[in-house]
Amino acid sequence: MPEALKPLIDEYLSHLRVERGSSPLTVSSYATDLADYATFLAEQGTRTVDDIDRTVVVAYEASLIERGYATSSVGRRVSVLKGFHRFLVREGYARRNPTDTLQLPKPPERLPDVLSVSQVNALLSGEADRAPLTVRNRAILEVLYGCGLRVSECTGLDLGDCILDEGYLRIVGKGNKERIAPISGAGLAALEDYLANARPDLLKPYAKPTSAVFLNARGGRLTRQSVHTIVADAGRTIGLADLHPHTLRHSFATHMLEGGADLRVIQEILGHSDISTTQIYTHVNRTHIREEYLHAHPRA
Repeated sequence: MPEALKPLIDEYLSHLRVERGSSPLTVSSYATDLADYATFLAEQGTRTVDDIDRTVVVAYEASLIERGYATSSVGRRVSVLKGFHRFLVREGYARRNPTDTLQLPKPPERLPDVLSVSQVNALLSGEADRAPLTVRNRAILEVLYGCGLRVSECTGLDLGDCILDEGYLRIVGKGNKERIAPISGAGLAALEDYLANARPDLLKPYAKPTSAVFLNARGGRLTRQSVHTIVADAGRTIGLADLHPHTLRHSFATHMLEGGADLRVIQEILGHSDISTTQIYTHVNRTHIREEYLHAHPRA
């Protein structure tokens, strides 16, 4: 470590502890990161803080990547360096900040988990059991997938939101924004079956009156956690561990796109305020096309 840098690191760590109120764990993490940085600088022959320019910092970032650090870890360390060099300039220890124009590395885009159409069909194939809770659970799965709903939107459904004779649900999404979600086919049939034949059995004379569509065994509104459990349990029946309700929403959007639906229509149904959020499904679709190509082409 360059001798001139050690007291500056110590002062910065003290600043984090005393003035910023950072936790001991955070300060310890910063100390480790900055010690590694200082060791790299010493190996580069750096003696003073004013010897550090953008090229040196970029070289350090590259060394982290070469050592196998994940993108998120590299980004965290670069963020630490930015804070450290801002402190040095602000306190008059350095004339310039070599990290000023340095961008944090972008994490790789994580594509959402999506079920295949055959997996969805297996999940929704249904049971012969006509118990009220079984009929309810099937309706929940059908509505989550058939309408692309978030869990909170599903549990928040009220009877007045079901305009089934016209084939749509009124959804209250994020920010209390209302939208219309079409419902038809198997989803509509399952919901109508539940409302006519299972929900009345779940109503309890002693329970507080509710307009909730989906009820628990005590006659109250179903919770989000209960829906997570219902979906996870259903997933296990077809060999899927930890199936998440949002996976059904992702699958809905992906299958709509594969079926030829316009991206703007999917955006409207999902309730995305920005089309860029919906565009993730074009990446999923491209991945699907490539996989199909590799599977089917004799020389792929």
